[in-house]
Amino acid sequence: MNFDHTEKVQDLIGQIRDFMGAHIYPNESVYVEQLSEPGRRWHTPTIVNELRDKARSQGLWNLFLPDSDFGAGLTNLEYAPLAEEMGRSVFFAPHVFNCNAPDTGNMEVLARYGTHYQQDRWLKPLLNAEIRSAFAMTEPKVASSDARNIECSIKPDGDEYVINGHKWWISNAMNEDCKVFILMGKTDPDAASYQQQSMIIVERDTPGVTI
Repeated sequence: MNFDHTEKVQDLIGQIRDFMGAHIYPNESVYVEQLSEPGRRWHTPTIVNELRDKARSQGLWNLFLPDSDFGAGLTNLEYAPLAEEMGRSVFFAPHVFNCNAPDTGNMEVLARYGTHYQQDRWLKPLLNAEIRSAFAMTEPKVASSDARNIECSIKPDGDEYVINGHKWWISNAMNEDCKVFILMGKTDPDAASYQQQSMIIVERDTPGVTI
């Protein structure tokens, strides 16, 4: 199926292709080598930060975010061919363009539903690639791709919440730059099955969090 993209999108596709050819493909082996260095498995490779500066200076940055106050203001349809181009180097290129999951989904949530404080505290550093984030949903004891099975509890306690659960397979959790989690848990086990769950922001250094 062919889509008639706007001139802006066509221009971005060309820019990304040029950037991929000049900077991404030639450095894929460098990326793997740096990631494979002893003790560096959970660090951001130096080449990523170097190329991020180039991508950002060319306006190839946060292209995934439809909210024009924070991102490029493209629709999902307009962004799709850009993601296709970046996906030709799936572990490397999206990271360079700051269009990599799970940060993308978390930024979308914070942009749409976050308070001004939460946006200043977490969204802006994510948009600037100063930190990374994770989405904590999957659990070891249940088929938690279906959120109705989630057992992790979130209970109010005065002005705070008590969270009790075990999450795993959480992309980014081990990364040195991961500073915040968006966690899905159960707040009302007696509600209708699709209304029991909520999401809560958890800072990495919150007391009681063990990684």
